[in-house]
Amino acid sequence: MEERVKQFIVRQLKLKIAPDQIGTDERLFGGSLGLDSIDALELVVGLEREFGITIPDQQSGLKVFQSVRTLSDFVAGELGKRGSVGK
Repeated sequence: MEERVKQFIVRQLKLKIAPDQIGTDERLFGGSLGLDSIDALELVVGLEREFGITIPDQQSGLKVFQSVRTLSDFVAGELGKRGSVGK
């Protein structure tokens, strides 16, 4: 799931880096990727559309976007609730 999320981030935000250049535990916001609040909104909308999940608001949402690992764990957990992890 982590590789899929990295690929999604690069594609969704049109980053000019390869997905494997994003560290699994690298901070998504406030780190070397330089992502901002507009990027966060694009990620939320894109994730909800691509994976058919709902991203939590405010405080709980902040934890989800700490790193690729936390985001991947969240997406996998949400998909697991529906029984669609591999899709």
